[in-house]
Amino acid sequence: MEFRIDRTAFADAVGRSVRALPARTPVPVLGGLLLEADAGRLAVTGFDFEAAVRVEAEAEVAVPGRVLVLGRRLLDVSRVLPDGPVSCALETSRFTVEADGTRFGLSTLPLAEYPALPVAPAPYGTVDAAAFATAVAQVAVAAGRDDTLPLLTGVQLRLDGGEMTLSASDRYRYAVRRLEWKPGAAADGVVEALLPSRRLLDVARSLGRCGDVVIGWDPARGGGLVGFEGGPTRTALRLLDGRLPTYKSLFDMAGAAVAEVECEGLAEAVRRVAVVAEANSPVRLDFSSDGSVMLRAGFGDDVAAQRLPATLSGADEMPVAFNPAYLLDALTSFESPRVRLELLGAGQRALLHGVPDRVPDPGAGTAEAGAHRHLLMSVKQLV
Repeated sequence: MEFRIDRTAFADAVGRSVRALPARTPVPVLGGLLLEADAGRLAVTGFDFEAAVRVEAEAEVAVPGRVLVLGRRLLDVSRVLPDGPVSCALETSRFTVEADGTRFGLSTLPLAEYPALPVAPAPYGTVDAAAFATAVAQVAVAAGRDDTLPLLTGVQLRLDGGEMTLSASDRYRYAVRRLEWKPGAAADGVVEALLPSRRLLDVARSLGRCGDVVIGWDPARGGGLVGFEGGPTRTALRLLDGRLPTYKSLFDMAGAAVAEVECEGLAEAVRRVAVVAEANSPVRLDFSSDGSVMLRAGFGDDVAAQRLPATLSGADEMPVAFNPAYLLDALTSFESPRVRLELLGAGQRALLHGVPDRVPDPGAGTAEAGAHRHLLMSVKQLV
């Protein structure tokens, strides 16, 4: 195996594919990156059974071949290489990397022990890469972090006609985002898939500038994988078992009072008053019909308060309190300048959604109107 490649392209391919490697693994070969050189292309693949990331780059291939190299060591090397062409070769059991007089020798891992890579699912449709990255980031904040409950660590992807719906919940909050996508010729019926949120977020961010992302799905093979392809990068994610509970009844806020406030200002006020709060202590919001909301946090002599302009309809006053971290996650997930809160009272549900600068076009479809909503549980004990 022997090839030459531009240093920037080499570092980019290694950096993208190394994201699939596990932080710790009892299987040493899973810490390796598979490099395959053939016919003017270098393909770099990382794999850990949950995700496979393959990145291709142009290269001058003198001798085709395959090699398995420790991924994070190769990443460190690629970052310090001088700019310009990089020459790589497999010399017996050593992989050499050389650029502008700098030479590295790296040990290799046994290819025979490397597991078979999953076959990428067939293309199923496309979605705008930037919109997809934004949507995944908006819902992923509501996914759980407890790996003992894997169902709640996922983002549910639903494809139905020309609409994609992403949702996530950790039992205390539930985020939903809808956006348009373009089904391909093979698309048929409704697709639902639960994907690991951290993996999906990383994939969406890495493909955010690719123009369009090709979604891969192959129900003929059991639908155990969902593929994402953009530019030179192809990723396959293995599905989690199960599906999230439905949210339609939770999002029914009949009889709720409605408050509206400037989103960034409210987020900044929450950050400010929460500095005196103990861990897991709530921030209280007192909305009133006089056109303001009072934020309070803390106990005893350690307290903070701030008043902001706000509107309230459906009640003369509405006191609620939230976990400040959860509230900040929700507020910062919105892109609109103002946020509307539908409130049922202390200890009950609160539904947040953005207030657009313009009235949504009635012909734009459901993917625009109410596209992003975030449900929070308010705490019963008010500060």
